[in-house]
This record gives sequence, C-alpha cells and structure tokens, in this order.
Amino acid sequence: MSTNEYRLGFRGDIEGLRAVAILLVVAAHAGVPWLRGGFVGVDVFFVLSGFLITGLLVREIADSGRVDFVEFYLRRLRRLMPALIVMLLTVCVLASQMLVPGDQWEQAGAAAMASVWLSNIHFALARLDYFAPGAESSLFLHTWSLGVEEQFYLFWPILLLAAFLGGGGKLMRLKAVLLIVFLISMAGCLSLTQSVPQWTFYMMPFRAWQFSVGALVWIFLQRQIGEEIVGPRVSDSRVLYWGGWFGLAAIVGAGLVFDPNTSYPDWKALLPAFGAAGILSAGPNFSALSVPRMLSWRPLQLLGRVSYSWYLWHWPVLLLMRTEPGSNFVIDSALGVLASLAIAIASYQWIENPIRSQQRWLTHRWASLVCVVLISIAANLLMLAWRNDASDQLQRSKTQPYAGARLDTPAIYFQGCDEGYQSVRVHICRFGSEYAKHTAVLFGDSIAGQWFPAMIEVFDKPGWRLLVLTKSACPMVDEPFFYPPIKREFTECSAWRENSLKQIASIKPDVVVLSTTSTPEFTQRQWVDGTSRVLGKISGASTHIYVLRDTPQLPFDGPNCLETHKVVIADSNALLSCTASSKNEHEDLVFHWLQQAASRFTNVTVIDLNDLVCPNGVCSAERQGKAVYRDTHHLTGSFAASLGKALGERLAARPPTGQDDSGVKQGFN
Repeated sequence: MSTNEYRLGFRGDIEGLRAVAILLVVAAHAGVPWLRGGFVGVDVFFVLSGFLITGLLVREIADSGRVDFVEFYLRRLRRLMPALIVMLLTVCVLASQMLVPGDQWEQAGAAAMASVWLSNIHFALARLDYFAPGAESSLFLHTWSLGVEEQFYLFWPILLLAAFLGGGGKLMRLKAVLLIVFLISMAGCLSLTQSVPQWTFYMMPFRAWQFSVGALVWIFLQRQIGEEIVGPRVSDSRVLYWGGWFGLAAIVGAGLVFDPNTSYPDWKALLPAFGAAGILSAGPNFSALSVPRMLSWRPLQLLGRVSYSWYLWHWPVLLLMRTEPGSNFVIDSALGVLASLAIAIASYQWIENPIRSQQRWLTHRWASLVCVVLISIAANLLMLAWRNDASDQLQRSKTQPYAGARLDTPAIYFQGCDEGYQSVRVHICRFGSEYAKHTAVLFGDSIAGQWFPAMIEVFDKPGWRLLVLTKSACPMVDEPFFYPPIKREFTECSAWRENSLKQIASIKPDVVVLSTTSTPEFTQRQWVDGTSRVLGKISGASTHIYVLRDTPQLPFDGPNCLETHKVVIADSNALLSCTASSKNEHEDLVFHWLQQAASRFTNVTVIDLNDLVCPNGVCSAERQGKAVYRDTHHLTGSFAASLGKALGERLAARPPTGQDDSGVKQGFN
C-alpha cells in the first residue's frame, strides 16, 4: 500500500519493514531450517495495515466528518484485486495441466473462495481430516491472509466512524474503542487457540487485535487530530531508538524460535505484533544507526515495494516446483524463490503499479464498482467450472482406480469406530458374537486401524469376536505428545489411551494386536519406557500381546504418483519411479526400541510384516495393477485384506514365550 496514497508522508522504513516481513514468510515457505517461524511476517503485515488504514480513515473523518465508503473500497480493490485475479487465473491454468484430476478438484474449490476473499473461512472451517492431504498442499493457502485483510477493510471504517459520532471527547472514544477491540479479540484468541486453533489462526475476529495494535501506534504518533490535541507523547528519542531495536529483535527472534509446531496464535503472537509496533513508533527517530535508517536502505525499500506481488506468487510457484516425485527439495525451493521474485517484479511493473495509479476507477466510481463485482463473479464461476471439469475428468479417467485408492479405507472409519481428535470417549466397535469364547482386540492409532481388514480375515471365525479401539494420530506411547495440526499437546490422546487401557484390562482378552506410527516426536527413552508403561497396563489381563511394526513410509503420495504418471506423463515405464526403498534408519531404531520394551514381558512379541508390504526392501505404490498405499503411509483396505492369511500365520508362528494356548493359536489359522 502506498503511503503517499494515505497522505501520511512517505516513510522508507515502512517499505523496509515490509521487506523484512516478506523475507521471513518466503524463507519459512521455502524450508529454510533456521527460519521455520517466518510465518510471523504475516502478523507484521496485519499491524502495518492497522497503522496505515487507521491513519487514512481518521484523518478523513476528522476533516470531513464522514467516510467516502465507495472511494475507500475502490482504492483497496484497485490496489489488491487485479494482481490477485491474474495470479489465480494463471495458477489455475498451470495446475490444470500439471496436476491430476483428483488434486485439481480441491485446488479449484480453494481458488473459487480466494477470488471472493473468503479463503480464510474456507480453511478455518475445513474438516481436520487425519488422512486427507493437509491444507499446506493447497496452492492458494496463502490467500487466507488476504481474506482477513479484506474483511478488516469492510468493518474498520464503520467502527472508526461510529467512534467519532456524538459530541466532544471523540479521541478518547476512539482510543477506548480500539482498546476494547484489542482486549476482546485477544481474549478470544487466547481462550480458543487450544480448542479450535484453525479458527484463531484464520478468522479475522481473532486477528483484529493485531490491526488494533497498529491503529493505536498511529494515534500515539500524532500531535493533533482535527481540533483535539493528542498527548502526552513520548519525546525521549532514546526510548524510540531502543524501541525500534527491540521491535526488530522481537520479529526476527520469533522467526528464529517459532516453528510450524508452535501453538499459534496465542500470547506468542504478541512478540511480532509488538515488535512491529516498536519499529513503527521509532519511525520519527531517524538518528544514525537507528532501525528506521537501516530499514530505509534502498534495496530493502525496493523489495518492500514488490512485497504484495511476491507474497501472491511465491507459494504457488514453490508448490508447483515440487509436484514431481523425487524432485530435489533444496534446489526446487531455491529456483522457486528466484522465479517467484522475478514474476513478482513483472507483476508489479505491468499490473499492480499501473492500475493502482489509474484515476478512472475513482472518476467513474459506480461503474468501476460494478465492473469489480462482475470480474469477481466471472473469476469465481471460471474456477467452479474448472472444479466441475476436474470432477468429470476423474470419473472418465483411466486412473480412477488410483484416485479411488484414497477412499479404500477400512470399514471401521465408515462405521464411526475411530475417535476424532477432540474426543476422549472410548467407543469399542464389536465384530462377532458377544458370547464368543475368545476375544481379540485391535488397539492403536491409524496404523493399527489399517490392519482391520487383515484382522477380520484372521478372527472372523466361530468362537471369536474382534474388538476395535483406535484413535488416529494417537501413538501408543505413554508420553506427552505434540500434534502439529492442532499446534498443541494432544491431551485428548493421553486421556483416550488411558481410558482405553482400562477398558481392555477389564475385558481380559485372549489376544491384543497393537500398532502405532514411528513418530519422531519421542526419544529412545520415551519409546522404550512409554511403550513399556502401555504394555504393563494390559499384560497382566491379556493372554497374548502382539506389537505390529509400523508400515514403511513413501517419500511421495502413492495414488498421486500413480495418477501423475498415468495421466500427466502418460508413460508406462515411468511407473517404475513410484517405488522407494523400505530402508529408514529412524523406523529401524523404533522397531528395535519396541523389541526392547516387549522383552520386559513374557507375553509380548513384536511382529514385522514389512517384508510382505515391501518385498525385497522395495515399496511400490502399485502391485499387479492394484494400489498398495492410499497416501504416503497407510495401506489400502484391499491390500491389507490380502495379507490376512499371512498375518494369521505370523501370529500363530510367534506365540509369546510360555503363553502357547492351543485354543487361541487355532484361531489364527
């Protein structure tokens, strides 16, 4: 946003602050390991918007007693919309050629929401599905912040105008309103980040406090607004000087210390927000070696000038560069950063800057507003048409069986057996007669759940019943666990696991088959001791306990790889690249640690089926024309069922020491 446009006087340090913010964001998205918290750059942009937009609106209200809403919104749209629409249409065309139909469908839906500034709501309300590709795979994920900005522009003029209505004391009312917005929004952010982190991250009401911070800084810097004197004002240049350095250190420090696993935004978001406030407050202090002077360095100003265009382009370019399985992440990221910057410069020169200076938007205001609405509707309809076309392609495509592999999940998920991430309820799914003499239990996270089709093949016999207790993403290790999608400790997992272990102990099953993913979250001690504590709570009440080794992970999405090479590359020989080695040092270590934990009990044995999943140490996304994996890690239900006989044989061949019950063993065959 042009500071000249807001009649606030040009400040080179603000352009430099934009440069710092966009560099942090791009570095985080490019995978720079020591700047994984660079997403805080978005918080800086929010504070800047609050500062600049409040300055524009308050001066207009103080001078004329009103807000020209049509002109205000046209200026914002003139500044932001053309470059956004060009990016959306260009990326949609590229994605329609580079991505498989299954991926295009979801991308088109996100693009349609982004074209009407609602993508933040789209991502906030998206179902947290453990098995679905994460939001981070969306080409348009970054547009959530643009949705927040536009929604801020909608209500902020009305809020400020209302604060000025009435008699004297307008300035005090304005300060009170801004402070109330800050407190209410921050309170909501702090109280809900743990329970609904998607809402607090993506929804504008929970980010409004950051705009208020910028607004309060602008008021702090003014000596007079209309006829009212603003004061007292800090005049000690040393306070402003060190405030600027504190602000820069806070922003960069947050980028260095935070990472995608950080619970955010809660109180931690105060660090970049107050950091931006410190730099903005230091603006009048332009002494030597000050932050404003440093940020006014010409190269930083030039980078800040194209920050909006670079923000638009960097994320989809980075993702599209990484679509090819086996691509080099570091090289592709570096090329993506440079390519997106080059595109951003071109976008600024040929689209953003020329259009933002056109006065026709303001001289023909209503016509311009109608055109903007029509363009948004047309773009939205084009993207919805793309979505429908992708759906049709998927139905007609010869790769439909591969796309369908994503839905080839065990029946327990359709029957509601697997507990959602917010639930601590223990829901036991029962298969077989409740009067059966023998009981088998399948227990664990989604890796355990994937083996249900094989387990039902083994235990669907007279005299047996199978009980299923699973909770996706909940490891069977009695240790605190941080779950990245909710950005906090997974306390529900701990409570559910403890309740489930009590239920299993009360049932006294003949067989327990347990499995869990080889998460890197735990140390060796935690794996051995935490698993031992889990086993210890049921070993005394169970005849046999078997721990199934985790399935090898693919370095790519199985169905996506198969679809890509069948449709996009159309080269049958290329299917050979949809394979990977099963060798993984961390998974081997976890397997060894599980064996150490199992050795502490006479009725516990660890079973390894990976030689059947990945024969000769090679994992393939496809075998004999059928998909093996339904994502990067989980087996399709059909493939798991095909291993039922082998699973029964392995269980029968490896009874735990001293616990060979002939009746139980008979049930394995």
